[in-house]
Amino acid sequence: MRSTLLTALTVLAFTVACTAQSSTGDVSTKPLSTTDSTGATIMKTDEQWQAELTPEEYRILRQKGTERAFTGKYWDHHADGTYTCRGCGAPLFTSEQKYDSGCGWPSYYDAIDSGAIVTRPDYSHGMTRTEIVCARCGGHLGHVFDDGPMPTGLRYCVNSASLGFEQAKPETDPTNEPEKP
Repeated sequence: MRSTLLTALTVLAFTVACTAQSSTGDVSTKPLSTTDSTGATIMKTDEQWQAELTPEEYRILRQKGTERAFTGKYWDHHADGTYTCRGCGAPLFTSEQKYDSGCGWPSYYDAIDSGAIVTRPDYSHGMTRTEIVCARCGGHLGHVFDDGPMPTGLRYCVNSASLGFEQAKPETDPTNEPEKP
């Protein structure tokens, strides 16, 4: 009886393991997609993401990697404008929301709007954190922590490689217009 039960459990465990492994399939042929708050969907295969992104951007956005602290393009960036998702161009943060947290990654106290970023629990590396991803394409951005400044008390800690930047257009000052002859 014990032998039969042990054999049945072994077969069941093997079947479950094989089914789980085969259900993941080859990620290079499966479209990876998410839906944003407006219902727009970004659907791309793994090969398409690799063709559009640099190896570092791909590693971070699609494989949940992290760049080294104090090495990214935007950690010490102070221009006025909008930080966008490098994967799909969606607006994520503004320069007004950016602050120097001292952590070595670009930090923001809030997203550009509540639908721009999705949070997910992250239990990797033996830690419990909250991952942030682009709501439009599902690209990994970084993590959010509850040690930020007011008014939110949040610190969105973002990898520079997951970001693009759109410079703000200079405002025209009507008092500085050249005189007409």
